[in-house]
Amino acid sequence: MKQLMLGNAAVARGLYEAGCCVISSYPGTPSTEITEEAAKYDEIYCEWAPNEKVAMEVAFGACLAGKRSFCAMKHVGLNVAADPLFTMSYTGVNAGMVIGVADDAGMHSSQNEQDSRHHAIASKVPMLEPADSAEALEFAKLAYELSEEYDTPVLLKMCTRIAHSQSLVELSDRVVPETKAYEKNIAKYVMMPGNAKRRHPFVEERTRKLTEWAETAPINRVEMGGTKLGIITSSTSYQYVKEVFGDSVSVLKLGMVNPLPVKLIKEFAAKVDKLAVVEELDPIIEDHCRKLGLEVMGKDVLPLEDEFSQNLIAAKLGGTVHTGAALEDAIPPRPPVMCAGCPHRGLFYTLSKNKCTVLGDIGCYTLGAVAPLAAMDMTLCMGASVSAIHGFNKARGAETEGKTVAVIGDSTFMHSGMTGLANIAYNQSNSTVIILDNSITGMTGHQQNPTTGYNIKGDPAGKIDLEQLCKAMGFNRVRVVDPYDLKACDQAVKEELAADEPSVIISRRPCALLKYVKHEAPLAVDTAKCVGCKNCMKIGCPAISMKEGKAHVDNTLCVGCGVCEQLCGVKAFHSTKKEG
Repeated sequence: MKQLMLGNAAVARGLYEAGCCVISSYPGTPSTEITEEAAKYDEIYCEWAPNEKVAMEVAFGACLAGKRSFCAMKHVGLNVAADPLFTMSYTGVNAGMVIGVADDAGMHSSQNEQDSRHHAIASKVPMLEPADSAEALEFAKLAYELSEEYDTPVLLKMCTRIAHSQSLVELSDRVVPETKAYEKNIAKYVMMPGNAKRRHPFVEERTRKLTEWAETAPINRVEMGGTKLGIITSSTSYQYVKEVFGDSVSVLKLGMVNPLPVKLIKEFAAKVDKLAVVEELDPIIEDHCRKLGLEVMGKDVLPLEDEFSQNLIAAKLGGTVHTGAALEDAIPPRPPVMCAGCPHRGLFYTLSKNKCTVLGDIGCYTLGAVAPLAAMDMTLCMGASVSAIHGFNKARGAETEGKTVAVIGDSTFMHSGMTGLANIAYNQSNSTVIILDNSITGMTGHQQNPTTGYNIKGDPAGKIDLEQLCKAMGFNRVRVVDPYDLKACDQAVKEELAADEPSVIISRRPCALLKYVKHEAPLAVDTAKCVGCKNCMKIGCPAISMKEGKAHVDNTLCVGCGVCEQLCGVKAFHSTKKEG
């Protein structure tokens, strides 16, 4: 049976058909849907882990026990999981283990544009890279075969376009291999220096064997066309090349991007007059070709940054330009903003009003950096806000302690904020950390986390009490505040910054987009009272605008949070519920 399927859903289907039994992941766009889709198959145990390192270690434990396993993450998540990855390359596996990583060229939802192929090369782990949903399914299954045949974890690399586009896939039945027996093997699995030294030659020999396999593997295929130009490519770039050139050029389409073949590439190059490599981000394939002594076009004409497109490739290499109809009307810019009723808005307004230096973190609340709030000074990576404020205050002391805060979401805090908080408690900087608890993992689409009390399927699960956790870590000052209450927020921030010891503020209110949240009636503006001071515009709520010099509320967006009402000195805002 054939079915139109999202790339990430196709990976999940491939995991199901391959008999995968355990999946542990941390949500990260564009990888999130793999695990969400896999969770729909009752035969697979799925979970959200606190972070990617934990997820990878869970998957390793499952494969060690003899069951096929999987973990998924986005490209920056692989940085977090690099520690176990590099050593798993030495230990190898028992049952098959596949690691899904999704890159984000164009940085649609990421803080950098790194190329995960570097991790595959550095860790000496094979990497497969599908170019559509059909390959996503088949490569997921193939990855398990390679994992078990060559005793290695296998990386399956997606990217935003392949993960979130749809194409036809052919479905098959689920086949679960027999559980592999677990046998104690200290030399293989205990990576103390003496054992690790003996495993390194195995890794190098495995790479040589995988390179030989890549020479004739069907996923590395030559499509001969015109011979004036030959293009080596992979992933979504392959789709662009075919759309631009069709059969007018010859193409070597690579499905395995580490290790790369040698003979296959040389033989292909000998058949064409000119050779080019089309790959997004870094020149991995291009550099490999140059090491083989081949003259090749690549990053000398194509960019190192951002996503490619059909027209970019046509402009740089020739070929058919795809034209479209331009819209007659100019589309106004729509910068990202926090949603109407976002519980973080009141807290960020308070920080902005008090002219605080705010060390931020990764989450939808990063939008607190956007005007008009502009209430964030730094965002680096998951958990960095908590570690950074400690260093910031240790460097400047009393000069900054009373006006600097760290902000971090509840899910991000569980991911990697706890160790930074432990450092503050242990090494005693006078730092104030604000946990923005919106009761969900918001940025990636409302996934559960260890503080919500529910698992990936929405069933009741263990729940971590943030207040008790912070107190147990050594904080005497832990308080909870409602971010819709501006007066309480202002008081909490001022008091904790004035205190002469570390403190934690938990700003708690559920995300306004959660289905179970019941909103108040929308607000409206009494234009007779409104003086057009624009004080309400300072919070950057998308439901509020100015019309003919007066504030106006869009009742299709307003959730009645009342934050704007607290800012209005002339009491022009009122609830429409009263009108009923």
